[in-house]
Amino acid sequence: MALSESKPVYISISCNLAAAPHPTFRSDPVPFSLSKKSSNMMSLEAAVEATVEFLNKAVKPVLVGGPKMRMAKASNALVELTDASGYPLAVMPSAKGLVPEDHPRFIGTYWGAVSSPFCAEIVESADAYLFVGPIFNDYSSVGYSLLIKKEKAIIIQPDRVTVANGPTFGCVLMNEFMSELAKRVKRNGTAYENYQRIFLTQGKPLKSQPKEPLRVNTMFQQVQNMLSSETAVIAETGDSWFNCQKLKLPRGCGYEFQMQYGSIGWSVGATLGYAQAQPEKRVLAFIGDGSFQVTAQEVSTMIRNEQKSIIFLVNNGGYTIEVEIHDGPYNVIKNWNYTGFVDAIHNGEGKCWTTKVRCEEELVEAIRIASESKKDSLCFIEVILHRDDTSKELLEWGSRVSAANSRQPNHG
Repeated sequence: MALSESKPVYISISCNLAAAPHPTFRSDPVPFSLSKKSSNMMSLEAAVEATVEFLNKAVKPVLVGGPKMRMAKASNALVELTDASGYPLAVMPSAKGLVPEDHPRFIGTYWGAVSSPFCAEIVESADAYLFVGPIFNDYSSVGYSLLIKKEKAIIIQPDRVTVANGPTFGCVLMNEFMSELAKRVKRNGTAYENYQRIFLTQGKPLKSQPKEPLRVNTMFQQVQNMLSSETAVIAETGDSWFNCQKLKLPRGCGYEFQMQYGSIGWSVGATLGYAQAQPEKRVLAFIGDGSFQVTAQEVSTMIRNEQKSIIFLVNNGGYTIEVEIHDGPYNVIKNWNYTGFVDAIHNGEGKCWTTKVRCEEELVEAIRIASESKKDSLCFIEVILHRDDTSKELLEWGSRVSAANSRQPNHG
């Protein structure tokens, strides 16, 4: 499953068998090979034909990439289809980083009411949309509020295609389908031309006064300047979801974002794993204080393995995303001395540097030190923010998800 389906596999071996001798262990391993998967050619042809007929009648079709492109290894095929079709290309939030954001037809993240500027207007006004490997749940659909009609959608999954809420064609591989479609689809740039007509450059945050308390939008303006092909971004569940979505990723910059379960604390272990697997990249992790408290001990392994990630600990005094979904006293947490905690774990062994920042000047200096004299160390930057300093996207998303979560159950 791990090799053929790109899915996680857990192997469990009883402790009293791990060292047991066996005759086969004395010889060389038996070579193995995985047979290459391929589509059913009749089904593939029928799916492409139905899709071409549907798309070539459309006036302003669009493409939207989803997270299942990763397991299907279909990112290049989607770019190929974009080049051939001329359609604008958006991604769902959990597919950010799977296609190059410097592509001339890229229009940002489609996330309903909290999409990139002008992206939702183009996607939701289209008369045909191809969703490539989507996952629609309460979080990705902003409380099931997407203005998408199934009869206008072509849903491409790793092994099947559904056209306009009608026929589903099975045994069709995503890669092969998009490659064939790219050869036969009629080029249509209408939707992208509409995007260019309505697009306006977004404003910058207000200039900070000397020693003014740091604002989250100012913080991420500085973070944008840190990104390169040698970095990777990990966004924790919470307001970091929305702030990191707005970052413009240079080609080659990694990005990880866990939306399926919204697992608070996921990013600390993910930072450890990513840095271990990709030592050539410097991981920039954006982790809320509440999330960090769940899995903070992973920092010990980061130091022991001499990792050089930069952790931005966003200290705003609680579970901010939960405040917007369902507020209550349980969302206010016990404040820690986070840098003191990491210093205690460090204990003078290994390379680790910590600091607290409260204003833009301190943040700029901390980033400079982390990027220069401490570039070979694990860097932990605790960023002190006001409890109510959140992105506008979180406010919108939280109100919609809250409304969906509080709806009356359907007894039908």
